[in-house]
Amino acid sequence: MPNFINVNSFIESHGKKNKKNLNSSCAPSISYRYTGHWKENHGHPLFGISVNHHLKPPQPTVFATVGYNRVTIYEAISDGIKLSQCYADPDTEENFYTCAWSYDNDTDRPILAAGGFRGIIRVFSPASMNCIKHFGHDILRVLSLINCYFFWQLIIINKLLRLWNVKTEVNLVIFGGVEGHRDEVLSADFNMDGSRIISSGMDHSLKIWRCDTEKIKQAINQSYTFGTKRIFPTELCHFPYFSTRDIHRNYVDCCKWMGEFILSKSCENCIVFWKPDQETSKEETKEIISTNLNNTENKVVVVHKIGYKDCEIWFVRFAMDLEQKVLALGNQVGKTYVWDLDVNQPSQIRSAVLSHPKCTSAVRQTSLSRDGSILLSVCDDGTVWRWDKN
Repeated sequence: MPNFINVNSFIESHGKKNKKNLNSSCAPSISYRYTGHWKENHGHPLFGISVNHHLKPPQPTVFATVGYNRVTIYEAISDGIKLSQCYADPDTEENFYTCAWSYDNDTDRPILAAGGFRGIIRVFSPASMNCIKHFGHDILRVLSLINCYFFWQLIIINKLLRLWNVKTEVNLVIFGGVEGHRDEVLSADFNMDGSRIISSGMDHSLKIWRCDTEKIKQAINQSYTFGTKRIFPTELCHFPYFSTRDIHRNYVDCCKWMGEFILSKSCENCIVFWKPDQETSKEETKEIISTNLNNTENKVVVVHKIGYKDCEIWFVRFAMDLEQKVLALGNQVGKTYVWDLDVNQPSQIRSAVLSHPKCTSAVRQTSLSRDGSILLSVCDDGTVWRWDKN
């Protein structure tokens, strides 16, 4: 199991004293100021960061970072960040790629899941400072963990998406197979009510999966009472509700719902704001089994394209605040783009570009506090960056 390690001398701090070196270009509608940056001592890239949106004011802003064999939890304080806990996986060959927050609805305490190269999902309880559970999947990579306001966890393993009940350790549903992704899945997201999942991957495709079918509802209910002496009858979902390869021409490494719309990106220097063409969406029916992949491709309506520069590498992921009013994405040369989404028309979306002379490596992922007032990011050089909204 992962070890709780001493936090002393774990990070090197570079706080507000460097503020004079700031070079940020902000649009009038949105503005962030540099607060500080900190470097973790393991010397490896940080691939993931996640703010715990389940904590509400006056609770503090808590976030986690992952990279190498470390999972680290911080708290945002008035003048920077405070290191709270750090876990080291016993296998030094582990490389965590992603993390996500949820909570135990019995104790109302937060839990944190992390996974990566070894395909083992670790579930941590910060309150008890322990790794409380783990799920093993041989050597397949875990590239994304998406939490939901229900006590479920969506775990992406290679070409498949697996829906687990973390409390009972039951694998409810496997999404994939006949009409699933043809290559590794890189990203996924639940819609607001948990009835749909959008997924994307190395096969250039985006797929929408239903979580509200009668069979899946039955599996969810059954998972809470199922005994451990028998094998759970995992539901297999081979056919997505919607599928398209018309949006991107390369790996699709990030996708998120925004109401009934979807934001997705590839290695093409733009985030595409789009929605499925509902008239061509196909339900999961027996008739679809006799069709081939080309016939199940659906049409899309592209609403807007949000452009940026210098981001041709893959596995760079964007984030939004809880109310989806702010969008943030880093690039491969250390700059972070921030867009104000609180506009009347998509064409009115404008960006601010945040930069610092010492931030020159790829910004792998961003994360925002619940209200968007704090923007955090992690980089390939092992640094954590904080920007505060003016």
